[in-house]
Amino acid sequence: MEFEMIAKTFKGLEEVLATELVAMGANNVQLQRRAVSFTGNQELMYRANMQLRTASRVLKPIAAFKALNPDEVYEQVKKIDWEKYMSVDTTFAIDSTVFSDEFRHSKFVAYRVKDAIADHFMEKYDKRPSVRLDNPQLMINIHVAQNQCTLSLDSSGESLHKRGYRVAQTDAPLNEALAAGMLLMSGWEGKTDFIDPMCGSGTLLIEAALIALNIPPGIFRREFAFEKWSDFNSELFDDVYNDDSLERPFEHKIYGSDISPLAIKIADKNVRSAGLNKYIELKVLPVQQLEAPSDHCLMVTNPPYGERITSPDIFGLYASLGTVLKHKFAGSSAWVISSHEECLDKIGLKPSKKVQLLNGSLECLYCQFEIFEGKRNDFVAGKKKRY
Repeated sequence: MEFEMIAKTFKGLEEVLATELVAMGANNVQLQRRAVSFTGNQELMYRANMQLRTASRVLKPIAAFKALNPDEVYEQVKKIDWEKYMSVDTTFAIDSTVFSDEFRHSKFVAYRVKDAIADHFMEKYDKRPSVRLDNPQLMINIHVAQNQCTLSLDSSGESLHKRGYRVAQTDAPLNEALAAGMLLMSGWEGKTDFIDPMCGSGTLLIEAALIALNIPPGIFRREFAFEKWSDFNSELFDDVYNDDSLERPFEHKIYGSDISPLAIKIADKNVRSAGLNKYIELKVLPVQQLEAPSDHCLMVTNPPYGERITSPDIFGLYASLGTVLKHKFAGSSAWVISSHEECLDKIGLKPSKKVQLLNGSLECLYCQFEIFEGKRNDFVAGKKKRY
């Protein structure tokens, strides 16, 4: 039986997530604000949690209604037939997202939803289910957009970007779902060598290997919230979890380097935790000494922005990257993300693409630089002829 679902994501990744869902066989795929709605069956819900690289959680809506204030939310939520989803012994927690002029406090909305569920059971059974913030049996999400409210069950639990392979981290590590989204935007499929010369804790390297081998990112997780649902089908989930039919060989190599020995030590721990050290080579190396591992490789990197991580000469770092790209990476493609456009300008190359992304709270530009031999005009003219 098909039902509606909503996969939540991060700003700028909506189209990438929609493409993932279409490839997975989802129906009625529609873009929303930091989310994509779709329909599918129980198996697709399990697959979405296991296999989506750019989603943060997968919600299953159970009610939609209009409300002008938290008291109206309370009345609507209390009316729901909660026995379908939980019992008086089920522990639960509420997560709220509010975009509204009427509702100023998302925590108060969550509080009223909690009250409504507790009172629903109290009036019927003279007993309340318990709220448990840590590892509840049922995660419930209330989403308010102006006066439109959607109540959903959260099938994921802990955010899906927390894959489970990261055992150590540097300062300001890249969110795993954002890293995967950046790689998918670059067209990465594992058909060339890959390089990240400022790899930090290794997130881009690991996500690149998972995409190249087509290993589901959910394989490392301890659990998903849907495993505690009353309708959980363990046999079906075992089939989804153990399905390795989509995995593929990877004939190339992934190279990560960083000027910091500590960063490389941390990256090595994470790469080993993910079981990918056969495919990923790490070394301590400043950008200035970088060499292209092969012709036509792909570089994706997240340099320091001068915000949370500072470099003694931040402009010099970007200028050095530009010099290395021009002289050592002809025929390759490089994608660089930064919150400072003036830093990106120091690379000294004209971006062929610019995408706006949010890295944490920082508005960033994600730029593609196509590295060519000779003059740029000749390169562009040659490209036009080829197509």
